[in-house]
Amino acid sequence: MAAALKQFCGSVFWNSSFLDRDDADLPLCFEQTVLVWIPLGFLWLFGPWQLLYLCTSRMKKSSVTRVYLIKQVLTLLLLLVALTEVIFTIAEDLGKLPHPAPVSRNPAVQYTNPALYCISWLLVLLIHDSRRFTSRRDSGTLCIFLILSLLCGVFQLQTLIRQAVQGSVTDVPRFSFFLISYGLQLLLFFTSVISDIAPEMKEAAKKNPEIVASFLSFLTFHWYSRMVLKGFRKPLVTDDLWDLKDEHKTEHIFGKLEKNMKARVRKAQRELEIQHRKTKCHSHVTDHMNGLSKAQSQDALVLEEKEKKNKEKGGTRDSSGDYAKKWLLAAVFRTFAGNLAKAVALKVVQDLLVFVSPQLLKLMISFVSDPNAYLWHGYLYAALLFVIALIQSVCLQQYFQLCFELGMLVRTALMAAIYKKMKNMKYKDERMKIMNEIISGIKILKLFAWEPSFEKRIGRIRAQELKGLLHFAYLQSISIFFFNCAPLLVSVATFAVYVMVDENNVLDAQKAFTSISLFNVLRFPLVMLPMVLSSLVQVNVSTERLERYLGSEDLNTSAIWHDPSPGCAVHFSEASFSWEQNSDATIRDINLQIPHGLLLAIVGPVGSGKSSLVSAILGEMENIKGHINIQGSVAYVPQQAWIQNATLKDNILFGSPFNEVRYQQVMEACALLPDLQLLPGGDLTEIGEKGINLSGGQKQRVSLARAVYSNADIYLLDDPLSAVDSHVGRHIFDKVLGPEGLLQNKTRILVTHSLSFLAHVDDIVVLVAGGVSEQGSYGTLLANGGAFAQLLNTYGNQQENMTEEEVTVSMGEELELSEDPEPGAEEIPTDVVTMTQKNEASVQQKSFTRSLSANSNMSLMKAHQRKLTEKKPMTEIKGQRLIDKETMETGKVKFSMYLQYFRAVGWCLSIWVFIAYVGQSAAFVGSNLWLSFWTNNASFYNNQTYPAAQRDLHIGVYGALGASQALFLLTAALLAANGAVRASRVLHARLLCNILHVPMIFFDTTPTGRIVNRFAKDIFTVDETLPMSFRSWLNCLLGIFSTLLIICLATPYFAIVILPLGLLYYFIQQFYVATSRQLRRLDSVTRSPIYSHFSETVAGLSVIRAYGHQERFLKHNEKLVDINQKCVYSWIISNRWLAVRLEFVGNLVVFFAALLAVLARNSVASGIVGLSISSALNVTSALNWLVRMTSELETNIVAVERVHEYTKVENEAPWVTAQSPPSNWPSNGEISFIDYQVRYRPELELVLDGIICDIKSTEKIGVVGRTGAGKSSLTNCLFRILEAAGGKILIDGLDIAVLGLHDLRRNITIIPQDPVLFSGTLRMNLDPFDQHSDEEVWHALELAHLKSYVHGLPEELSHPVSEAGENLSVGQRQLVCLARALLRKSKILILDEATAAVDMETDHLIQETIRSEFASCTVLTIAHRLHTIMDSHRVMVLQAGKIVEFDSPEELLKQQGVFAGMAKDAGIVGTQDTAM
Repeated sequence: MAAALKQFCGSVFWNSSFLDRDDADLPLCFEQTVLVWIPLGFLWLFGPWQLLYLCTSRMKKSSVTRVYLIKQVLTLLLLLVALTEVIFTIAEDLGKLPHPAPVSRNPAVQYTNPALYCISWLLVLLIHDSRRFTSRRDSGTLCIFLILSLLCGVFQLQTLIRQAVQGSVTDVPRFSFFLISYGLQLLLFFTSVISDIAPEMKEAAKKNPEIVASFLSFLTFHWYSRMVLKGFRKPLVTDDLWDLKDEHKTEHIFGKLEKNMKARVRKAQRELEIQHRKTKCHSHVTDHMNGLSKAQSQDALVLEEKEKKNKEKGGTRDSSGDYAKKWLLAAVFRTFAGNLAKAVALKVVQDLLVFVSPQLLKLMISFVSDPNAYLWHGYLYAALLFVIALIQSVCLQQYFQLCFELGMLVRTALMAAIYKKMKNMKYKDERMKIMNEIISGIKILKLFAWEPSFEKRIGRIRAQELKGLLHFAYLQSISIFFFNCAPLLVSVATFAVYVMVDENNVLDAQKAFTSISLFNVLRFPLVMLPMVLSSLVQVNVSTERLERYLGSEDLNTSAIWHDPSPGCAVHFSEASFSWEQNSDATIRDINLQIPHGLLLAIVGPVGSGKSSLVSAILGEMENIKGHINIQGSVAYVPQQAWIQNATLKDNILFGSPFNEVRYQQVMEACALLPDLQLLPGGDLTEIGEKGINLSGGQKQRVSLARAVYSNADIYLLDDPLSAVDSHVGRHIFDKVLGPEGLLQNKTRILVTHSLSFLAHVDDIVVLVAGGVSEQGSYGTLLANGGAFAQLLNTYGNQQENMTEEEVTVSMGEELELSEDPEPGAEEIPTDVVTMTQKNEASVQQKSFTRSLSANSNMSLMKAHQRKLTEKKPMTEIKGQRLIDKETMETGKVKFSMYLQYFRAVGWCLSIWVFIAYVGQSAAFVGSNLWLSFWTNNASFYNNQTYPAAQRDLHIGVYGALGASQALFLLTAALLAANGAVRASRVLHARLLCNILHVPMIFFDTTPTGRIVNRFAKDIFTVDETLPMSFRSWLNCLLGIFSTLLIICLATPYFAIVILPLGLLYYFIQQFYVATSRQLRRLDSVTRSPIYSHFSETVAGLSVIRAYGHQERFLKHNEKLVDINQKCVYSWIISNRWLAVRLEFVGNLVVFFAALLAVLARNSVASGIVGLSISSALNVTSALNWLVRMTSELETNIVAVERVHEYTKVENEAPWVTAQSPPSNWPSNGEISFIDYQVRYRPELELVLDGIICDIKSTEKIGVVGRTGAGKSSLTNCLFRILEAAGGKILIDGLDIAVLGLHDLRRNITIIPQDPVLFSGTLRMNLDPFDQHSDEEVWHALELAHLKSYVHGLPEELSHPVSEAGENLSVGQRQLVCLARALLRKSKILILDEATAAVDMETDHLIQETIRSEFASCTVLTIAHRLHTIMDSHRVMVLQAGKIVEFDSPEELLKQQGVFAGMAKDAGIVGTQDTAM
């Protein structure tokens, strides 16, 4: 082979003597063959694939650019040089030109190399052209080819330069050709570094420069430098971040995953069915063996068929273990196989290179030990160490980039899949579930003084949680101890065994430090192993959950038909439905035909299945038999209104196009125009989470307006009038639902408890126990004399007394009654924010009302429009935005936050942890220095027996230092674990305690999610992430100091290099941390809307599905996820940007450590060199890790900052004070208001101004007034939810302001409008402190008409109540609240429209119970419906925060004042009308 190549080149191919000298060189033949063919081979192996873009690209060919032209000109010049060289050689051989050497012909290499280059440069020209079909016009293949060509060309270049210097150049023309070619290649390479951006890609490049970045820019993440610079100059905001690439967007990723998921699920389900069949076949054989008769077996088969049908309907949801498995990971792998394959390939290359560095270290130590070794060996090893480290860094960072990107894409796809499934996964942590409920129902806790009970409940769960956390922390500490000590213990054991098995075995530097380097390779995988195992367990659990959830059947709507042939809008055919699979039917055997344009009322007692009937039409229930046929589109108004966190206008439009005329009609018909005057931004006012700044009635009317605006064919209305005042209800019925309303030609199915409207409907269906008991028109049912007629005769008399004319009240008449504003908005219960807004708007309100004419609805609309027009120039009106964006800190986290955490850990414990880690580092330095000393000693005993005593001393000390290192590490880890759990306990306890003590206004103006986030994400960070960050950061910092100290001790000159490298490191770190910190904050802030949107969607699923808006919500979810992904992806890239640069600094440390060892080899022992370079090899990853940990630590300490923020929120008054009331207080129930004044905040106007009244013992008082009059404020003042601004309230002569809040609140009782229950048992919801016996609880349930229902439950009083009481109907929840009040039996009772959601009969029974059981109590009834307070002793009429009338109902009606006007609105014409 060598001889053939010698003939091919015309010179020697290889001669080792070329290297065996100080000025070593390579033979020219080797340089002209091997070093030329390596880059050309690479080009021809990978280059032709680049030409596929010419055939397969879907992109249009981009324009010619200046960079493209320069590249092509340089390539053409290179082609011409190669061609000229071929022609020149031919001319020489033909004798046209003189030969440089005395031979007849040129060697073959002079022909082949230029010819190969000619063809190669033609290929390069084509590749350049093919890249015009891609967005990134620079080719990675060409870039690597040029790098290889330039590196391989360096050897020939230095050979030729040497010849030129020595004056021995024999072939000047070829010398010139080579220099020109090398120069042009260098220029071509530099041109390739520049990003070549086509004019048509400039806009796209501004949005995302990654898509046009050059290959080297892509490898080094240089394209991201602009973002890092921007982040350093100013805090980044979401708009600063670049857009995602199309292939990273949710729509694209989810599309790919969904396709693979469907295929895999089908395959898994087929396998499951085969398994079922096999199981059944086996059971049949068993049955036959058991001797079943033919008849019996047939019966069994019939039963099996029924079970099979039920199982098919239930799909995979039936049993815990019976569902399609092992398909999700396969679908994920299939979707992202390309990314995974690339990542694996890069990691394999990097792992192989990891083992090269120890071998180079071995050669370097050998070089230092050998004084006869040539100096160029040392320089070569140093350069190779640097180059290998550099290639390792590039491969590792690209691998990490692909892995993080893969994680992001999988997360995105699964989030989209989970959202699309549109069901609620209830895998919630128990503590968080209760915390969520506490915050949602905080008003009830405060009114009933239940905070201590729930604080203890949370405390018990938290104690268990921390116990588990401590056990986990101890296990983690032990695993860290074992896995960190493994390389150390292995090295001690290996060296001890090596030197002791044979006395001739001497441990020298070469063996010791090469071994140490190889052992250190194990360190990172061993540290990561426990985390990987933990992650695999989590992946397994999560995969099972996701497979069960994503693989389950979608909502089965096969029983809902859309056949256009039948002539009615809705047709029930033998329809039976249930809420759960294989449970009893909730509605049964319904046969019902509802013609087009009919107004149908559905009535019946609580729990009779009215709401279920509506849900069945919507396809929300499980079909047992029969079907429902629907003709036309559907709009749905649920019983409990679902409101989005959006503007009022957006809530009504709900994705429909805006039509001004229709919009105004709907607003007027739904009595919403007057509400716009209360809202600071009109219909552009932001509505808070769950409609927090609207009253119950306002929410219901917005929900109704949404339905009316949608212009559907069929309207499903689930008791929409229960939450509104009677006169507003009448207005809505007349303008919207009734025969003359906007929906007069539509099909309307109205569930209602209100008997007053039944005379005006077309048809009535009476439900009892899920079945139709009666059906017919109002007159027909009355004539039949059935249960419905009896109900009407008993409870509906007062509504029949009024004539049609008296019922129908125009808006003009309502507005004429007083200067108090509109009729259309009922009293807002407990809404502090809205009351504040009302007060701010009061001046506008009054002038607006006065300006209206008596009967002009159009003037009302015009005034509203005028008001909006006046406001338009302003960007945002004061108060228009209810909830400010979540505050996001910028800049560095205050040092005081670190001190806060250390205080929570305990100063003593913190100091001991630090000492233990310092001890570990000192032992590490000592063991390394001792090993260096030990190996240096070996040189003194060359060809001698190593003394046994010396050997044992070396082993003993090295082992002792290793053991002390291990013990210090274990001590530090265990102490840190204790400190972390202590900090978690302290910070959570402070947060919980303070949150339960803050006033109600805080909860009204802060979204629930924001508070819950503190207890969920932030406490999780404090519990688990922050301790790990602190531990890693401290370990890393001390490790780097130790390593640099060792290198400086080994080679003192290294201290000179440390300074510039340290400065470079510091600047890179400063640039990065500023950007990274802000990106993590942006990630947190942009993640909140995803969760909010998800929970909002889950809450409104039935509404979204009813309107058919799933696709719109999916798109919105994708948009929110993509915004978050922008932040996540930018953060991932910022990490890689940093890592590449820091690893470069680390690689320079390795290079300089090696270079200084070479320069000082005569004065440095081999052991010291081994120690220095093996330490330097570790510093690269350590430096990278330190900056990562610094950023991570600063990001995670933000959790302490956020928790601390909520521990400093101002508290309400103390729960208990030194002045306690008497034990039987209040014994009489007398209430006195003495010139009482109250405002919501110091800077706002009074909402109650100068209230003076005395309420006698056992007196029954009704409190009325229009919206904003101050009714709810009065209730809030009695419980001191609001504190007095002047005057005082006396109860039985005692000033309530001097009492503790709990002393006050425990002694008065309220039945609230919204029935709030908590998850737990029924008994816990009635008596959380266990103060009453079971007999007393049963008695209270009997009085609340719940005893028979609770007796029928399997667990009776221990019956589990689900979250927010969802497993009870709204009516049943209100009865539980009544039982709660009956159990307390205090002398003062406040009723806040407590019977809105129950039927007339239950309402009557409740009123009777209140009259009898609270006869000896003082009762204040906040009335939305005047019927409920007509039998009160006196009625208090509030207007603009003042008492304007206060007398008996009879007297007030005679006076023809404000109350008489309100009574006329409500259709009450005389004193004979009594409450039900």
